[in-house]
Amino acid sequence: MACITLLSDFGLQDASVAIAKGVLMQHTAGLSIFDISHDIKPFHIGQAAYLLSSAYKNFPIGTCHILLFDLFSETNPRLALCAYNGHYFLTPDNGLLPLALGAETYDAWQCFELKKENTFSDWLIAAGAVVNSLQSKKPNELALAPLQLEVSSLKNTHSIESDTVSCDVIHIDHYENVVINITRQQFETYRKGRAFRIQFMGIEEIEEINNGYHDVREGYKLCRFNSNDHLEICINRGKAASLFGLRLDGKHNNIKILFE
Repeated sequence: MACITLLSDFGLQDASVAIAKGVLMQHTAGLSIFDISHDIKPFHIGQAAYLLSSAYKNFPIGTCHILLFDLFSETNPRLALCAYNGHYFLTPDNGLLPLALGAETYDAWQCFELKKENTFSDWLIAAGAVVNSLQSKKPNELALAPLQLEVSSLKNTHSIESDTVSCDVIHIDHYENVVINITRQQFETYRKGRAFRIQFMGIEEIEEINNGYHDVREGYKLCRFNSNDHLEICINRGKAASLFGLRLDGKHNNIKILFE
């Protein structure tokens, strides 16, 4: 059964999320609305892409994912529709979706352009109209203009020098596990069967990847691949981010993987 999801960097301190849901409920055909997250750090496209890529594939085919991240990044923000793997995405054309999908090919169309006289509600109403149309029509039946989506400059974020890969923090979860922007597949591609050391904060090192938290004693650090296949720095029943001082966009995270 089709539904709607919302992803934004609005936070929950004010009524922005409630306003978005209220407008959409008035202009969509009774579809249920589910939250992916609204706690993305403002304008942090890497975190937004990670959370979207982790969540969207778990919803039913035909779900409409409405992305409200960094909505006003352009002078006249464009609302784009993208179809990929049976899912529909309604998104600003700000580079988020190509980064999240990591795909070379997908179909996209322009639905609406926000002019100076338009409001946030107009953007949502336009998105709602597209969602309604998708309940009975395919995207290529909506008479929309094809669109080539903007690509984020973060597409290739690993700095590779000799046998060293430098990485960034893209998410810190509720337990303060620190998610790094490298997947299991990328790690193994770089590794080529070699030994490795994961360094961070200039002084900490980990030389193995564990399957789970209980592979180490309580209070000890470890690295593991999470359920989304991204590398995490963790502490068994502890808070890695606070203890090590790791931060989103932290200038001194200094996370490196050295292959030997």
